[in-house]
Amino acid sequence: MARLLLFNKPFGVLSQFTDRGSPTVRSTLSDFIEVKGVYPAGRLDRDSEGLLLLCDDGRLQARIADPRFKMPKTYLVQVEGDPQEQDLERLRRGVQLKDGMTLPADVARIDAPDLWPRDPPIRQRRFIPDSWLKITIREGRNRQVRRMTAAVGLPTLRLVRWSIGDWSVAGIAPGQFETFSGLGTDAGGMSDR
Repeated sequence: MARLLLFNKPFGVLSQFTDRGSPTVRSTLSDFIEVKGVYPAGRLDRDSEGLLLLCDDGRLQARIADPRFKMPKTYLVQVEGDPQEQDLERLRRGVQLKDGMTLPADVARIDAPDLWPRDPPIRQRRFIPDSWLKITIREGRNRQVRRMTAAVGLPTLRLVRWSIGDWSVAGIAPGQFETFSGLGTDAGGMSDR
């Protein structure tokens, strides 16, 4: 039976246990997780925060990370600007990126969520508003959400992955994790949370 860790990855942490070849010291998963035999199921950029799943079962790891399974990933995204309905509709239909058209996304404008403070805080511009979006995608291209919002003129300021399938980072402090044991490979995103 598989073991799964739900980790709230802080800003600035790499989604790997080692940092080889970098001239600067960068924070990695090994600074937070001492559990042996678990590996990230997918990635989360260094400048993104939130849910990163780690597991000790290769088949479950593939089911979570492989785009063929189209497991939904939900992000809370702070963008620069004031999104209009036509901007949101473009994201919902799919956006043309350099590596092709994205799949349609679920997109809604939301009130600022009650999140932990980011360290360092995002830059604030005095005369440029910012807004929050909730975006759910079912693929996982490199920096996809950031590239999608930029394509519609809304640069991302802060990106927090809130959930993958039914697993959520709700109630887990940055740098902390929860462990689930006894999951079958067919868990497919179902959890007791």
